[in-house]
Amino acid sequence: MRFKKVYIEITNVCNFSCSFCFKSKRAKRFISPEAFSAILFSIKPYTDYIYLHVLGEPLLHPDFEQLVSMAHDRGFQVNLTTNGSFILKRLDYLLRAPIRQFNISLHDAEENIKPEALPEYLSAVFSFVKQKSLDSYMSMRLWNRGTEISSEFNRECLDALNKEFGTQIDASQLSEHNIKLMPHVFLQNAARFSWPGVEKLGVEQRSCYALDTHVAILVDGTVVPCCLDADAAMPLGNVLLEDFGRIIESERAKKILEGFRNNQIVEPICRDCGFKIGGI
Repeated sequence: MRFKKVYIEITNVCNFSCSFCFKSKRAKRFISPEAFSAILFSIKPYTDYIYLHVLGEPLLHPDFEQLVSMAHDRGFQVNLTTNGSFILKRLDYLLRAPIRQFNISLHDAEENIKPEALPEYLSAVFSFVKQKSLDSYMSMRLWNRGTEISSEFNRECLDALNKEFGTQIDASQLSEHNIKLMPHVFLQNAARFSWPGVEKLGVEQRSCYALDTHVAILVDGTVVPCCLDADAAMPLGNVLLEDFGRIIESERAKKILEGFRNNQIVEPICRDCGFKIGGI
């Protein structure tokens, strides 16, 4: 089995506190370079792409540069999801970092950046995006479609973006999933979704990409079916203690995958997941 990507959570610590983010009960921690190295070794036969993302802000990790270097040296294509707040502090490194794609969650700033500081935040993000797009893909995210309270925030973001990129995007165009701003630079819009277990949705049938195109590894090494299983409701094993191949071929993993392929839900928590294929 080969995955299109494996999510690796290098930390579940974050400097932002977003109302829409999952409130995990897990202990806060940073992965050690030794543990990260072991994970890379274990998953190498199964993917070429890693995404530094589940919970947490990866740029908070004190050994971030070392971790990226380790992954790059072992032939992985590294992709990063960040709230963008540490771009200026790590600018020198990020401009030369061997990172294939940056996903910058602009919507995180709405509740965490003071209004008077928003122009400076956006200016830093946009400037970095334009510079780094010479050798990386850049995706800026406004994942708040349908959230009326965000309309003023989106307007300010779009005004600043149009000025920086010479575009003429208005709020009505945010129904488009991806808007190309320039080569390698995109604005991505999507609706907010409900994390598994947060709301009682009672979905009876569904398909999902979990264990088909991707799998996730939490900061303590726990392997879970997808990047939305942020509290390990469906632990498949621990890659720091067990063989990764055996974990993804376990009976539980096979049943979950087979269920999704047949539009059937095997794990109870999946009944209350707001993710929709093609939705984000």
